[in-house]
Amino acid sequence: MNERRRRNRIDRVTTKSGDAGETSLADGHRYPKHHSKIELTGALDEANTFIGALAEETDVSVTERLRVLQARLFDLGAVVATGHSDIDWHALAANLDQDTAKLNARLEPLREFILPGGGLAAAAAHVARAAVRRAERAWWAAADESSDLADTGAGVFLNRLSDHLFVLARTLADTEVLWEPLKRQSPDVPEKPA
Repeated sequence: MNERRRRNRIDRVTTKSGDAGETSLADGHRYPKHHSKIELTGALDEANTFIGALAEETDVSVTERLRVLQARLFDLGAVVATGHSDIDWHALAANLDQDTAKLNARLEPLREFILPGGGLAAAAAHVARAAVRRAERAWWAAADESSDLADTGAGVFLNRLSDHLFVLARTLADTEVLWEPLKRQSPDVPEKPA
């Protein structure tokens, strides 16, 4: 057994190296904190945090699955930081598709959009879903500037993850409230201009 000591990955939190509005990634470059890759890493972190909060509201089997998904979001962060990936993100997206289809098979089809909510767990799943959608948008914004990101297929995984969280929210919901679109007023009452 190799007893070689490994350096701690995070040996201190406060480095002060970002005080001037720049930060570093594992690719060795420094980026302004408003750079698309830094925005993306932040969006992935937010999504991961919301999935963690959701995991605190679910039973053990769901929590274990959510922890795996959190780890995949860290893997995505590593892709952003290093600029490459050996992970088959298309295969992971296909696995999510299968998991989502199994959950969805137990649900009544929707005849209208639902209002996010339905209890703490379902509401947390909707918040996580929205955060993943934002991370997906940030992914494609960064991928427009960096073909190495676009080529990984990880954007597809993020798309499937938000779909999965939507269906999970439905399975966790105590109740579902359908959206009722605002009805047009009677013809005698003119509509206000937009």
